[in-house]
Amino acid sequence: MQTEIDRCRTLVQTCFDGVLSSQGQSPVELGMRYALNGGKRLRALLVVESAALHGIDPKQSVWSAAAIEAMHAYSLVHDDLPCMDDDDLRRGQPTVHKKWDEATAVLVGDALQTLSFELLSRVEAAPSSQIRIDLISSLARASGARGMVLGQAQDIAAETAETPLDLNEITELQANKTGALIEWSAAAGAVLGKADPLPLTQYARALGLAFQIHDDVLDVIGDADKTGKAVGKDRDAGKATFVSLLGLEAAQKRAEDLVNEACEAISPYGNRAETLRDIARFVISRET
Repeated sequence: MQTEIDRCRTLVQTCFDGVLSSQGQSPVELGMRYALNGGKRLRALLVVESAALHGIDPKQSVWSAAAIEAMHAYSLVHDDLPCMDDDDLRRGQPTVHKKWDEATAVLVGDALQTLSFELLSRVEAAPSSQIRIDLISSLARASGARGMVLGQAQDIAAETAETPLDLNEITELQANKTGALIEWSAAAGAVLGKADPLPLTQYARALGLAFQIHDDVLDVIGDADKTGKAVGKDRDAGKATFVSLLGLEAAQKRAEDLVNEACEAISPYGNRAETLRDIARFVISRET
């Protein structure tokens, strides 16, 4: 699994280095490169592996992989702002607004978001203009007011709600905030291969929820030196999480069940999808 992650990380970083090589040294340009550095590259790996199932070469799928990582990086830069989650640490480094300032962080996030669509618009991403349009429009939906942005808004509203969220509400919130981009990542391979995305979509829905549950687990039992960000914030803020609603052991069991669901969803692909199954297992064993 680590070998696959490292290979994908190198592939994506090489793509970013090439695309951003002509950029200057303004705070926004430096901030973009800073925000894109590091990370698990889980979403990128989902793109590359789902595309490989449909015969798409990594030299092509890397453009979609880089696009989703740019979109994810934008979401983190904005999420870390004082008006949102107010975090000082991300991936073991000062957040963008701490290294520069809040205005720069907003602009860095804006630039990263538009970069994701620029990458998908390139002919290298897909020879077919219709496929490129499908990728762009689906990412716009996944990241916008019916997807990730909606989840962010639901998360902010929950902080001042009179009553904590219940299990159904927090499941919906996280399906939008975290799950939407994970779902896009897995389905991208089917879009590139002109195939039915349903098995990969079902896989990704279960995977995305397992991912978030494990994030909540790490907020309780994780090590900040390993996670690269503050832990215990949700607990200290009294936020409703899967752990606070289910208890630690039940939350961990729910994540395991979801991983099994994810693995079962891609059974039509047989042994060819073993790396995707490894990704699902990795999601609930990671320390970061």
